[in-house]
Amino acid sequence: MIVIRIANAQQDASMLTHHNCAMALETENKVLDPKVAQLGVYGLFDRPQFGFYLVAEVNGEPAASLMVTYEWSDWRNGLFWWIQSVYVKQDYRRCGLYRAMYAELKRMSAEQPTPVCGFRLYAETDNTNAHTTYRECGMHVCEYLMFEESTAQAG
Repeated sequence: MIVIRIANAQQDASMLTHHNCAMALETENKVLDPKVAQLGVYGLFDRPQFGFYLVAEVNGEPAASLMVTYEWSDWRNGLFWWIQSVYVKQDYRRCGLYRAMYAELKRMSAEQPTPVCGFRLYAETDNTNAHTTYRECGMHVCEYLMFEESTAQAG
């Protein structure tokens, strides 16, 4: 049985930190400092105005998670929900967990007082399995390139 729920700090922070570290290593071959990653997880719980986490449980065991952050669109007078830090444990991949979490996000978005005008995410260029999943959920590659300039870590 799959249960999708909003994460809470006390129950889920350690698991979310582990998922973030595992995802960074697997997708980008980056080793995250677990202490900094944990501060980042708690940082979102401490600032709910920035977003939230979802957890997918299978038979009571956390099997997948994702983070949603908010971007205001002045063009659309609404929020984009950015889906980030998607992680599904190896044994649960291709079982519909992301699809279930995405469906829950769509359901939740319809109940928000501030209009949600869409969903966005970015994926590693070579992560074709993820691309397939996102397309199967109705998402498409957009017409934007992503640019970045990193500054010193907040730590």
